[in-house]
Amino acid sequence: MTSRRLGIIVIMCILCMGMIAGTAIAKKSPLDAWKPDFDPSGAKYKCIVSNISHPVIKGVFAGLAIRDELWKRTNGQIYIDYKPLAVLGGEVEVLNQLQMGAIQGMGVSSVAATNLGPRFGVVNLPFLINSFDKLDKFTKNEKLFGHFLMAMDHQGIMGLDITGYGNYGWATTTPVKTIADAGKVKFRIAEAAVNQLLYKEWNFNPVVMPWPDVPIALKQGVITGLDHAPTVCNITKKFETAKYFTQTNHAQGLFIWIFNKAWFNSLPADLQKTFKDVVHEVCADIRKQTVQQEADEIEKAKKSGVTFFKLSDEELQILKKQGNKVHKKYADEINKLYQGDTYKPASFLKEVQESMGYKE
Repeated sequence: MTSRRLGIIVIMCILCMGMIAGTAIAKKSPLDAWKPDFDPSGAKYKCIVSNISHPVIKGVFAGLAIRDELWKRTNGQIYIDYKPLAVLGGEVEVLNQLQMGAIQGMGVSSVAATNLGPRFGVVNLPFLINSFDKLDKFTKNEKLFGHFLMAMDHQGIMGLDITGYGNYGWATTTPVKTIADAGKVKFRIAEAAVNQLLYKEWNFNPVVMPWPDVPIALKQGVITGLDHAPTVCNITKKFETAKYFTQTNHAQGLFIWIFNKAWFNSLPADLQKTFKDVVHEVCADIRKQTVQQEADEIEKAKKSGVTFFKLSDEELQILKKQGNKVHKKYADEINKLYQGDTYKPASFLKEVQESMGYKE
């Protein structure tokens, strides 16, 4: 090999290495678009908060709104380092990080929350708190909602408030107009006790799967349907594969904003108050925005070719009757009392059922 040819090869290698390095530098983090417009380096207190989904969803965006408002209201003393898009992993593993104090907060989905706080499962029960109006009524009942938020207190985790992502139904790759159609679908469900009980009673084909695994599983046919809300399915592009949605409206999807108690209690009293105030104000506003977002996303999905169905009233009653068995089977977990509870109802589930006008 001549020295000239060797020199050319060396130059080409250098150029290739430069192109690879340039590509790596140019590649952006999925969180880049959501960076704060302030420098958080001077914050006295830092709070890492996780979420599984996309900030375009209003209920997820709440974390960014809390971050920015808290920074303003505390004059830069508290910085919420918000990490959505499952960048810290699946919800079950992140819950363990929160309990250990490796992170300080989480906007946890109501379905996954039951892993450390079974009482949270009351909102997952079928046809109980299954509309925006019922959810609004529930949050305004200080006694019941306050007891609900204490679900993880015995685990060293405090619940402050909730945001939502809409009404649950079935996104599927084939049309589901009847219960018989649904019986042919392999439904992805969350890693949650209530959901597993429900799909067993419905005699469907559930596949328990962490949310980050869903896109590939759906495209490969490992699953052929999702138990989820239309807003989430449209924004996270699940409707690109699952082009049908059956509006069962059997539950409301929630994010519960939980924080490590030890970290929160380390804050000065005035900052604790500001922290709570900001979370409550932001969550209340976001819940209102979520109602409109669902309507908007359904219209967008329809325009892009997604077909929506509803089961007959008779079939919905069948699902409700079967689902009522889950109310009974999970009642003990929901009604269990812990040392830190200040409200001690004989049956929390019964009180929620009566408040929501639920009848077997």
